[in-house]
Amino acid sequence: MARDYYDVLGVPQNAGKDDIKRAFRKLAREYHPDVSKHADAEARFKEINEAYEVLSDDDKRARYDRFGHAGVTGNGFGTSSGYSPFEEIFEEFFGGFGVGRGATRRRGPQTGEDRRVSVTISFEESIFGVEKEIEFDRLETCDTCQGSGAEPGTTPMRCPECKGTGEIRQVQQTFLGAMVRTSVCPRCGGRGEVNPSPCHTCNGNGVLRRHAVLNVQIPPGVREGLQIQIRGEGDAGERGAPSGNLYVVIQVQEHAYFKRRDNDIILDININVAQAALGDKVTIPTVDGDVELTIPAGSQTGKVFRLRGKGVPRLRSDGTTSGRGDQLVYIQVEVPSSLTPEQRELFERLAKTFGRSVQPQQNGRGFFDRVMNFFAGDQS
Repeated sequence: MARDYYDVLGVPQNAGKDDIKRAFRKLAREYHPDVSKHADAEARFKEINEAYEVLSDDDKRARYDRFGHAGVTGNGFGTSSGYSPFEEIFEEFFGGFGVGRGATRRRGPQTGEDRRVSVTISFEESIFGVEKEIEFDRLETCDTCQGSGAEPGTTPMRCPECKGTGEIRQVQQTFLGAMVRTSVCPRCGGRGEVNPSPCHTCNGNGVLRRHAVLNVQIPPGVREGLQIQIRGEGDAGERGAPSGNLYVVIQVQEHAYFKRRDNDIILDININVAQAALGDKVTIPTVDGDVELTIPAGSQTGKVFRLRGKGVPRLRSDGTTSGRGDQLVYIQVEVPSSLTPEQRELFERLAKTFGRSVQPQQNGRGFFDRVMNFFAGDQS
């Protein structure tokens, strides 16, 4: 069974891109087959590579967070994208050295970071869906400079440090000999240009931290921990680059008596011994309102009643639903712990009609055995 990608890299599920990248670099250096002394270095390096390729890609990570490994493997969701993280770690070792890589590369505008925010909903809201207002902080494009970082009326100039290339080249000694190492220019950050007159509003950053308020439509059938992706509502990108995405993490409040199991709703009810022996009609709650349930005479503890279509909507990956599960009502026969004098007299009279002999269960078909055989696959 494939390991969880977050566990492979040793990062939490809410880790940012920078944290994931740092974890990948550290592990890739440790387990690179050319330098590692670990016996399983090649397998571990492949595993680390695969985890990073998924978690560093917004779309793949979103599918993985929602569907696990099934979301990024098979059914046309392969992890190959034409880009290998091995190229990046090779650059980390040798600073961009490589035959046919060309001379220098300026760093283009960077896509904005993703944002995550949690929203708590009631059990009923998780069944039927709801619109929620959420608030969070994010980086937004500066209105004064429109994201350029330059004071209006001024233009950026070529970086004097890297001469507009965005990179600094150095010769570095490695275990493979002398290599030319290229690194991002510290002055211009790889952009190849600097602002002689930074914007007075954002101090040349091009973005400002602001408080955002959004209305989010939460579909029916969501469960605890589900992440809803809202594209383009994360941090603003650099100089016109796309914004990051917003992930809304669902938290569902515990209900007083309903529980969820897959797409079914579970309800436990207690009935007294008279109702169990004689049968009764009782009113029970469902998420759609109260309904009448007929309890047949002779009902035992553990009996289950199935209310068709009273469960959780089956949520598809595209946000639509397909039918609903059921509500399962489990019966518990409640034996009174104390009796009134009248009740005791009635029970004593009743007991005389049953006798006092004890009959052992035959063929191992007692209640406990029935339960054990049920879980073993024998539902007779």
